[in-house]
Amino acid sequence: MSSHDHPAVAKVTAALAEAGHQAAADRVRMLPAEVRTAAQAAAALGVPVGAIANSLVFRARTADGKEAALLALTSGAHRARESRMAELAGFAEVGKADAAFVREHTGQAIGGVAPIGHPVRLVTLVDPALREYPEVWAAAGHPKSIFPATFDLLVELTGGIAGAFAGEGEDGRL
Repeated sequence: MSSHDHPAVAKVTAALAEAGHQAAADRVRMLPAEVRTAAQAAAALGVPVGAIANSLVFRARTADGKEAALLALTSGAHRARESRMAELAGFAEVGKADAAFVREHTGQAIGGVAPIGHPVRLVTLVDPALREYPEVWAAAGHPKSIFPATFDLLVELTGGIAGAFAGEGEDGRL
């Protein structure tokens, strides 16, 4: 099976098409090598690192102790601040998620997590710094797959909350 035939990539492509964004679905690309960091993705595409939309999944907890996944779409030039994310999304706390948690909630592996194509819609925050770029690139379900989007498209697709939750410094994970 080629990476383009990967089930997670197929789900992302279908989700884009079903949302009425066939042009983005048609532009899902498979890179020759895995790109697990924003810097690697930017280098492979020849774009600024800030034009990479990192998909970072965090383990969040509500005030009554219920656990949930939180997806943060950050500019590749930024680091996500957990305390600010908790505040914006209304969680009591937000912390790192391990690979098993990420796969359980997204159906995708770290390094290839897309903003969409998950078993259920995740609470999502979108870094407003992504507005600075007319085109941004996000993972498409596999560490070799990417698709083009815009800030507005990411907010639309995810039902995300736009808000400043990131600080300077490349996070390193896509």
